[in-house]
Amino acid sequence: MEKIYTEDKNKTALVKAKPETIQFLLSYSKSLKITEANGLQFESNLN
Repeated sequence: MEKIYTEDKNKTALVKAKPETIQFLLSYSKSLKITEANGLQFESNLN
């Protein structure tokens, strides 16, 4: 398991997201509705 992590954490760089990507994710999260019934979860996208 330890082999999948990087040795030097200073070499990692943050990735900048495009404004279009952020807007898409915000819109999707606003339209996503999770309903629970009898211990089950149902996800619906309300477009």
